[in-house]
Amino acid sequence: MPITRIVSGVIAIVIALSVLAMGGSAFALGIGALAYLAQQEYFQLVQAKGIDPAKKTTMVATQLLLLCALLAPSFVSVAFPIAGAAIFCYLLFQPKLATIADMSTSVLGLFYGGLLPSYWIRLRVELDGGMAPIAVASQATSGSIAPDMSALTPGLLTTLLAFCCIWAADIGAYFFGKSFGKTRLTAVSPKKTVEGAVFGIASSMAVGEIGAYALGWSMWPLFGLLFGAIVGIASLVGDLTESLMKRDAGVKDSGQLIPGHGGILDRTDSYIFTAPLVYYFVTLVLPAFAPAA
Repeated sequence: MPITRIVSGVIAIVIALSVLAMGGSAFALGIGALAYLAQQEYFQLVQAKGIDPAKKTTMVATQLLLLCALLAPSFVSVAFPIAGAAIFCYLLFQPKLATIADMSTSVLGLFYGGLLPSYWIRLRVELDGGMAPIAVASQATSGSIAPDMSALTPGLLTTLLAFCCIWAADIGAYFFGKSFGKTRLTAVSPKKTVEGAVFGIASSMAVGEIGAYALGWSMWPLFGLLFGAIVGIASLVGDLTESLMKRDAGVKDSGQLIPGHGGILDRTDSYIFTAPLVYYFVTLVLPAFAPAA
């Protein structure tokens, strides 16, 4: 693996962990910045196909949707169709008649680059009971600095576990597939192999098992494996979806912002479909099997 790829990857992880630890508005701002950059790349792929989407309107609507996820998470399901209607209104009154492709790619941009990532904000905010940032340290006796264990909130720990599962899936699939992969997984991404995909999902399941035990989940042997499998599969689907868009647009990378990795979409595609599945797993599935108080 090229040293440039390793260095830029480590820097990206450090930044991600720092923003995640701060939580609240800082975390939402980080998601908003990534969504903005990712949508820029998404619309470049769309425009490479000769399609003319409502780019600016969709990107503004996306930021408002993410703000709603921070301030009023329960209203995101209301805000999304309103934002979609606003995009259609914009397209309806353009001098040039919009096509079905213009309309569909615009709304896909809102869904793919706005609604799905908003679940990371909702997860972080709702599990922690509010949008206040997390303190990363507290003043101890005689001027020393000691870790503030109250900073390890459910939102932080659950989101961190999901991220670790994604990283494990990516790393496991890359190294095992490169060393032992022989069976092509799909024509969408010729370099991906069945062996790499299976090992990547298995790596995610192993991390999920460890995390479920550490977090004290009810029925952790089962739900840890299930959580890891869901994250591993969803991250693979996200990766392949972006690969399909790039293949259709005729480009190798979605951008060149990150040395050795390509664009923002190339690095965040694994997180997009994962977000809502993680959110509903920990807000619907786990509580349903939690022991009665």
